[in-house]
Amino acid sequence: MNKISGLNKIGLYTLVRREIERILRISIQTFAAPLISATLFIFIFGYVLGSRIDEIAGVPYMQFVFPGILLMNILSSAFEHTASAVFFGRWIKSIEEMLVAPFSYIEMILGYVLSAVIRALLIGIGILIIGLFFGAVAISNAPLFLLYAVSVAIIFALVGILVGLWAKSFEQLGLLNVFVIMPLSFLGGMFYSLEFLNETVRAITIANPIFYFIDGMRYATVGYSESNLMIGAILIIGLILTLGILVMHLFKIGWRIRA
Repeated sequence: MNKISGLNKIGLYTLVRREIERILRISIQTFAAPLISATLFIFIFGYVLGSRIDEIAGVPYMQFVFPGILLMNILSSAFEHTASAVFFGRWIKSIEEMLVAPFSYIEMILGYVLSAVIRALLIGIGILIIGLFFGAVAISNAPLFLLYAVSVAIIFALVGILVGLWAKSFEQLGLLNVFVIMPLSFLGGMFYSLEFLNETVRAITIANPIFYFIDGMRYATVGYSESNLMIGAILIIGLILTLGILVMHLFKIGWRIRA
């Protein structure tokens, strides 16, 4: 077994390569669909409406909404990737073969998360290129921009693993995305500023964790923020650690994995 510092390099590489090849086989679903959707969002909400809406805090409306559109697709892609990978692995029993292989639980989880992050970043790059054509892209802090993109992708990749373990049917597989992730994304300040909201709706938005992700990404792009960035950083670190520990525990006890 080829290991570096205790890590099964060959096994990890094989799992990531398998997952990347899987999404490439259905590239219309995994890449074309989100890119087309993002283009429509940028055109309708950024270009069409943006030409009729004043600047927000000195930021052109198209540049104001673009970080949210970008992040929504990044987190959705990461979630869908691991949710479907784990669910189908359980469905066709391939995940059981990995359990008896010289492959640790950490390496399995890392493989799923890495492949999800790669997919999310590829889609993010595609949306950035589309945004350039519309003049929607402005990155004021590139390292912070990449950090938010990767961190949010990791969080929702871990959430996807949990849903992939929990789901018993194809219908359940998409429930969280439809009824939780998408609504929270739209209610997370993607298209509006807190200044436009009354006290009740403002409180709801501030309690939404995705608001801090979008706002942090907006700060990294246009340098404008409406939240406490430290709270957002603590939230991101806390979620990664909590979700990572939970996923690791469920793999260890074989919840919904072992027959």
